[in-house]
Amino acid sequence: MAKILIVEDDKPNADMLERLLTIHGYEVITASDGARALAMARSQQPNLIIMDMGLPILNGWQATYRLKSSPVTQHIPVIALTAYALTEDRTRCLAVGCDDYDVKPIDMPRLLAKLQMHLERAAAVGFIAAMPTVNTDEHLGL
Repeated sequence: MAKILIVEDDKPNADMLERLLTIHGYEVITASDGARALAMARSQQPNLIIMDMGLPILNGWQATYRLKSSPVTQHIPVIALTAYALTEDRTRCLAVGCDDYDVKPIDMPRLLAKLQMHLERAAAVGFIAAMPTVNTDEHLGL
C-alpha cells in the first residue's frame, strides 16, 4: 500500500483528501505546515507528497525546496496542490522541485491519475515496493 503525505493547513480540505485517498486504497498521513511536512517526510518516508503552497511556518515552496535538496527525501514525488493558479505559480512550483502541479478546487479523477502516474514512475525505479491497484479509467469516467 502506497503511503501519501498530505500537507494542507485547511482542516476540511485535509480531511476530505484523506478520506478520498483512503477509500482508494492509500495509507494517508497528514501535516498542517511545511516544517511538520519535512519532519514527517524524513521519518515516515511516504511514497508521494501532496503539497499545498500557502502554508504556515514554512510555505510549500520552501518545504519542497528543502525536501528536494536532501538526499533522504529528494526521491519522493511532490505534487503541488494549490489555489495559486497562474502560469507563474505553476512555473515557480516546478522550479523548486515539485514533480507535478494541480489546482484547487480539487478535480479528484485528475488528481488520482497524477498520483498513479507518479507512483508508477517511482515503482519503476525501485522507490515503492507495493502500490494499490487503481483503475484510473474508472475514475476518469472512461
